[in-house]
Formats: sequence, C-alpha cells, structure tokens
Amino acid sequence: MDEALLVDLSEVETLKGKYLTFRLGEEEYGIAIKFVKEIIGIQKITNVPKVPDYFKGIINLRGLVIPVLDVRLRIGQDFKEYDDRTCIIVIETSSHLVGLIVDSVSEVLSINDEDISSIPEGFSQNYLMGIGKTSTGVKLLIDCDKLLQNDLEVLSMNF
Repeated sequence: MDEALLVDLSEVETLKGKYLTFRLGEEEYGIAIKFVKEIIGIQKITNVPKVPDYFKGIINLRGLVIPVLDVRLRIGQDFKEYDDRTCIIVIETSSHLVGLIVDSVSEVLSINDEDISSIPEGFSQNYLMGIGKTSTGVKLLIDCDKLLQNDLEVLSMNF
C-alpha cells in the first residue's frame, strides 16, 4: 500500500472524535478538529460592503485574504464587544478558508460517537450536528458545512 496513503489514513483516525471547544456567552460549542487550521487572536478586520452583517470583513493572514464571520451573529445571538479573549478560529471547508470569531477557545476534547446525541425534534438550529456529552457537561457541536452552507455563494462571489 502507498506509504503516503497510510499516513493520511492514520491522520484521519487521530483526528476522529476530536473537537475544538469554544465559548459564545455561557454556552460551550465544539467543531471537529479536522476543519481547524489555526487559532489566532482578534486583529484588524477590513470591512467589506454588501455582505450579511455577521460577515465582519476580511483579514490578511500571511498573505492570504480570509473572510471572517462572527459566529454569535451568524447563529442569532447578540453582538459582544471583542476583548483579549476573543479569538478567530481559521477553518477550511469546501475549499474555502474562513475565520470564525468566538468569545474564547477552551480546549480540544475527545467525544466518542456514542456520546453524541442527535438534535431534539423542533430545534431550529440547522447549523448543529449534535450534542456532545462530556464529563463537564454538554457541548453543542457545530457542523461547519451547515454553518456556512448559505454563505458559500457570498464567499465565492466576494473572496
């Protein structure tokens, strides 16, 4: 078997079940670590006209122009002033790099598939993939593709 393929498969296994957890207000959320490219502190964001209000603009990250969105606003929460704990999680999904502004980053957790519950009937949070149960409580697990699903057209046209 091809050695490069073996390395790739082992990387996938290593990342399986791992979630980067972060806070938005009092709630803890998680995203699959496989999407995460890096975490940076909040920095100067250049505004871009004619995009939804949750798109805060673009940043220059080592020569790459990356659109940045405020996850709080994207999921319908109120805006919170950015502070020294505010972070940008740079993710890669559907061939786009996107920065997600969150209140703070917590840790990387392992959550087994059997510890992830489906979203209860009647919940309208179509950006969630499940609810992860951990020893410290529950984490709302975000599906990065669903979170950005309606925004890929905006990303493609503007960035």
